[in-house]
Amino acid sequence: MTTVDLRQAINAVSDVVQNRPRPLREFDQIYMKTGDMVLQSELIASWAKNKRIAFIGDGDAISVCIAYLQGREVLDFGPSQITVFDFDERIVQAVKRFADAEQLHHLTAQLYNCFDPFPDYAAFDCFYTNPPWGAYNNGESAIVFLQRGMEALHFSGDGVIVIADDEELAWPREVLANVQKYVCDRGFFVSRLQPKLHSYHLDDAPELQSCNLFISSLPTVQSGRVQSQAITDPRRLENFYGRSKVPRVRYIREKKRLDYGKAHDDEYKLELLETLHD
Repeated sequence: MTTVDLRQAINAVSDVVQNRPRPLREFDQIYMKTGDMVLQSELIASWAKNKRIAFIGDGDAISVCIAYLQGREVLDFGPSQITVFDFDERIVQAVKRFADAEQLHHLTAQLYNCFDPFPDYAAFDCFYTNPPWGAYNNGESAIVFLQRGMEALHFSGDGVIVIADDEELAWPREVLANVQKYVCDRGFFVSRLQPKLHSYHLDDAPELQSCNLFISSLPTVQSGRVQSQAITDPRRLENFYGRSKVPRVRYIREKKRLDYGKAHDDEYKLELLETLHD
């Protein structure tokens, strides 16, 4: 088993964190803590070794971490192709800029909203998603992202869904049950569950964690692209990003080029020293 240099891994993930845009809580963008990102990146890189993986949304930037850890030779394993689909142009452009700067040729990103039909791609081998968890709609938010992940596989392959995991609250258990039912109803099964694995920068629920839910298609399922349809049913859109938050935005557009690791010039002003005399 390959031994990973933890210092190098943390430093590499720190570079990625510096590059990603700030989260927008109104769209349920809540970022995983850095230590957990390191462990998650190694785990997913191993799981997706030599595979083509689709990220259905990726505010955390796990996709970039994996590619960068490969590029820096901190990991000697990982996916052969990584494609990120996200409706936030800031995230898409941050992925592309980082990939270009670091010559990560197997990493790319495309602007995409999960309410639109999934793009006409050749089947991916696996997918990863850390979606809105659906606390106020019984997990329907997570299921929408899960549906697009399955379509990216043409319904044959493997996936990882990151969703809330808390024994003290009722809604995470309801969401987990509904997600597992959706998975089983569509020719997949839950192959593994890793509980209470990740923590988040979440002011109003700092103790809330998430789990990794691994799914695989049944051997009897025949691969085949199903015609992807737009999602317009109001019942599926209700409370999508939280209580009373119905989606109204197709894309988050990037207004200007930002160096995310540096202070923006609209965040501060300079108060100069008075002229000094000898």
